[in-house]
Amino acid sequence: MIKQEYKMHTVPSVFLLETWMPEDMVQGLNAYLDELMEKDDRISHAGTLVGQIGHGQQLTMNHNDPRLTAFCEMTGVLAADYVKHFSQTTGNPLSGERQIEIDELWSVHSYERDYNPTHDHGTKTLMGVSCTAWTKVPQQILDQPTAGSPEYSLYNSSGNADGCLAFNYGINSVIDVERLRPPQSFVIKPEVGKYFMFPSWLQHSVYPFEGDGERRTVAANLNVWKAGDGHQSRIN
Repeated sequence: MIKQEYKMHTVPSVFLLETWMPEDMVQGLNAYLDELMEKDDRISHAGTLVGQIGHGQQLTMNHNDPRLTAFCEMTGVLAADYVKHFSQTTGNPLSGERQIEIDELWSVHSYERDYNPTHDHGTKTLMGVSCTAWTKVPQQILDQPTAGSPEYSLYNSSGNADGCLAFNYGINSVIDVERLRPPQSFVIKPEVGKYFMFPSWLQHSVYPFEGDGERRTVAANLNVWKAGDGHQSRIN
């Protein structure tokens, strides 16, 4: 038998940036949010979100508050890295320098049976990125098998995705494997401190969960402006 050499190309559908927040950053965010939840003048962010949060809250966060500086600066740096990675990996150079600014920053406090239906995020610019990070996760979610682990299976897996975040960039079917079709979704189990950044157009959803505890996330939308528009965090 002749052995033929070949190269296999992976065609990316989307780039997902994953990192972890330092423990002191998580603690600082929770302290800020614990205080915010008790304020009578707190501002609900629910009017701009699709979340079906019947028991919890969705709150506007002030990204100019000094207590959020470390998180916002980290997010700006990661957004600049994300845009540069996209440009370099796809071979599509940016048309001029770009600048980053946080457009919206909010928290979601979810409890039993709260969920987010499939949606995407909007920014003031055509090029935009969003992020989400977990600061509290109920124990029953943490105890679930993680996708890819020996305990996890798509079959007989009821409950394994409770409280998880699902990114959807296509349509899945049960015969995808037999058709050699890669998965068109990416399911992420929440963990305290875990942080994801993604393009704002990417459809995603959050599954409900059963039981006690709060699933708490911090999320942001970032505009990517062309340099010269008077905005900050330049991408070099």
